[in-house]
Amino acid sequence: MKDFPSCFGENGVQVADSSSSSASKTAQNLVNCVYQCRIRGRSCMITVTWSKNLMGQGLSVGIDDSSSQCLCKVDIKPWVFSKRKGCKSLEGYSCKVDVCWDLSSAKFGSGPEPLEGFYVGVVVDRQMVLLLGDLRKEAFKKTNAIPLPSNAVLVAKKEHIFGKKLYATKVVFCDNGRIHDLVIECDTTSASDPCLIIRIDSKTVMQVKRLRWKFRGNHTILVDGLAVEVFWDVHNWLFGTSLANAVFMFRTSLSADKLWSSQTLSEANQLQSSFSQRFSETKLQGLGFSLILYAWKNV
Repeated sequence: MKDFPSCFGENGVQVADSSSSSASKTAQNLVNCVYQCRIRGRSCMITVTWSKNLMGQGLSVGIDDSSSQCLCKVDIKPWVFSKRKGCKSLEGYSCKVDVCWDLSSAKFGSGPEPLEGFYVGVVVDRQMVLLLGDLRKEAFKKTNAIPLPSNAVLVAKKEHIFGKKLYATKVVFCDNGRIHDLVIECDTTSASDPCLIIRIDSKTVMQVKRLRWKFRGNHTILVDGLAVEVFWDVHNWLFGTSLANAVFMFRTSLSADKLWSSQTLSEANQLQSSFSQRFSETKLQGLGFSLILYAWKNV
């Protein structure tokens, strides 16, 4: 949670400086998923990080309390032929926390997050606090957990995506909601007057013209009947180096109007508190889901 940066700082988001290389961009191919759940009656956040680099795939699972203090963490270093399944016991909340995984048959797409054929489970007191993947029966058998559904809810996701003109990913805007295809289209190299287009399930939901004047901004769209606030910062695409990235945030919020209607984007730029602090506060209040996308240009 603490590493989610401010989306609208004075100079925008800087993931890497101008000296970054293509190799360093590849090393940043990762996905962070944050789940809100309860352990022994206390609210906590479980952060699952999927990574991919030249050494192979990697996985990290960390548990933070409501004050974003890390209670325990397990890192599974990038693997090629080993460490694809296992179990580690940790201490957290004055109890044993078991993190078990099996990715030996996992199928991956272009990103670091597996698509199917896997499970990752977090068990406390024989309760499956978090269960990811489609091998549910195997997970309960391996962990000896009580076969009850977990109470974890995905509240945030941070992802690096790559492209030249099109940047695509999949997103679920609400718990147990539909999986949507999200595509960001922007040609900043050949077009004299770039235009930013966002499509969901092939339908255009947002279009920003005169992008050189509107390189930062926000707009509200409707998805599945939910109001989704879209923030963008493409300053680095337009005025930075060829290796620079743009940042997009998609946020659903039960109180979005109260949170944002009274302040413009320029006012938000001058807020002293960081986005990560505001993000943490709104998530703990159960206000919705946030997706942060770092969009890198392939050169």
